[in-house]
Amino acid sequence: MSVGAGVDSGPVGQRRLRPSRWAVFAGLVVAAAIAYVVFALVRAVPAATVAPARAAGVFAGLPRALAWPTQGEAAAGVEGVGVIGLHGSGQPIPIASVTKVMTAYVVLHDHPLRDGASGPQIVVRPADVSDYVADHAAGQSVVAVQAGESLTERQALEGLLLPSGNNIATLLARWDAGSERAFVAKMNAQARTLGLDHTHYADASGAQPATVSTASDQLRLAMLALGLPAFAQIVAMPEVTLPVAGRQYNVNALLGKNGIIGVKTGSTSQAGGCFVFAAHELLGGRTVTVVGVVLHQRATRTHPSIIAAAFDASTTLLASVRSVLVTRRVVAHGATLAWVKTQWAAPVAVHAAASASLVGWPGLPTHTTIATAPHLAVPLEAGEGVGTATVAAGQQPARVALVSSGALAGPSLFWRLSHP
Repeated sequence: MSVGAGVDSGPVGQRRLRPSRWAVFAGLVVAAAIAYVVFALVRAVPAATVAPARAAGVFAGLPRALAWPTQGEAAAGVEGVGVIGLHGSGQPIPIASVTKVMTAYVVLHDHPLRDGASGPQIVVRPADVSDYVADHAAGQSVVAVQAGESLTERQALEGLLLPSGNNIATLLARWDAGSERAFVAKMNAQARTLGLDHTHYADASGAQPATVSTASDQLRLAMLALGLPAFAQIVAMPEVTLPVAGRQYNVNALLGKNGIIGVKTGSTSQAGGCFVFAAHELLGGRTVTVVGVVLHQRATRTHPSIIAAAFDASTTLLASVRSVLVTRRVVAHGATLAWVKTQWAAPVAVHAAASASLVGWPGLPTHTTIATAPHLAVPLEAGEGVGTATVAAGQQPARVALVSSGALAGPSLFWRLSHP
């Protein structure tokens, strides 16, 4: 008889114990709970975000009208800030020798001059002398030259911009581009590049009435030209001595008066009296540059000369611009500029760490932008830096650091567990 078949090998009646289904389920639940807690503690939580408290504003005060001329076109603005206002039809009209601002701009674009540098030599050729003779006979403004004379680039620009030599405009055009026609094409291409959509050049000097522009376009060009150190230095000179022509005076009779530091006059029978001017103004401890344009001024009983009429209109306009300029505090120290927001705590205010002021005029729009780290680190301590704010008035920015007004802790265990 065989032994052991169908019989447990242990003690008689003893059975193996198997866990119940409930015990298995409970174990799984506990394991899942532990896994969830671990997951909740180590998982990434939504990043803190910074929401601006404000975006737009304006300079306080009631806007005031400027003293615009009763005829022609005009424009005024502040370099590095923007345009205060425009006046007139805005239609292209002849601009006479104001054209030479673009002539100089193109030359300096093609042949930059370092601060104080003279630049390359330009040899006067017989064709240049012929231009001088013809322009002089036509009653145009000229600078005497002779064949074989050598002018530096700076001297040629001085002859262009101070005594306003039409023949020097042609000389520079020929030197730069090979011919005046090719140079004028460059002038028009540059006008398109700069967004001067109502400007067209027919010559390099402005003698031709087909050279036209608007006060708005010339205001923009003057601001850009004044950003070239060589241009700004030359138009601020009261006189210059040239090799053959000798002492030459700046035709800008207002230079040095009322803070005026340049820029360019122009006058023909078709264009009337024209003047583009720049003047320094001290505001709130800083110097700003006011730029204005007056075009197409006609003689009056008070001002029988068209250029005198342009000077008078410009002086009046400049005084009115100065009367509206102000320095305003656009950010106060401690001002709330943004909020740090999270999904687990109340928002925390972000304060400006310093004050900031800008130059402008009543009604000038301001805009605030906030820059922070892509992922703001939490927890935050009170007073901890969180980024910067940039407040812009026109093209003029002021930047201040941003700090947290209070502490911001990370999410609690309860929040982590209750927000899967």
